[in-house]
Amino acid sequence: MRSPSADDGHADDNGAPEFDRPSKTQLKKEMHELQDLGEALVGLPDDRVVDLPISESLRDAVAEYKRTKSFEGKRRQMQYIGKLMRKNDVEPIREAVAAMKLGRAKDALALHEAERWRVELLASDDALTRWMVEHAGSDLQQLRSLIRAARKDAAATPEQRNGRAYRELFQFIKEHSVGHD
Repeated sequence: MRSPSADDGHADDNGAPEFDRPSKTQLKKEMHELQDLGEALVGLPDDRVVDLPISESLRDAVAEYKRTKSFEGKRRQMQYIGKLMRKNDVEPIREAVAAMKLGRAKDALALHEAERWRVELLASDDALTRWMVEHAGSDLQQLRSLIRAARKDAAATPEQRNGRAYRELFQFIKEHSVGHD
């Protein structure tokens, strides 16, 4: 028996045999990636799924997955979604999932930024000056009042604290810092 080699015309420039199709391992990897993308797809809100340029059968399969209650039923439906995704252009799905994740990351970042401002404003009056430079349109009198109330609440004994001023200060910061940074 003769093994495939460069002299039978089925080799690349390096002498390694060429294959016309992907390996079984590569196919399995691609199927798992599609299934992972399918899981992210079913996690999208319905209004985003409706707007995607996907086949009606895939859209129906996603809706059916969301209605399914049993673990085994969800598992089988997810496999079916993965199968249907092979016949669809998955780039719009990837973009929708990425946009959703980016939106959540931006929301989390905005909350962290608001928390940082609250800590700084409570710690020092210099932070109030910096706030006014960056957010000139905000109500300085209301902000000073909220800071004063939150500092007073923080100075009280733990049993007497209610945290209302602390929360109101956070809400003020969050509302006035969106889109300004």
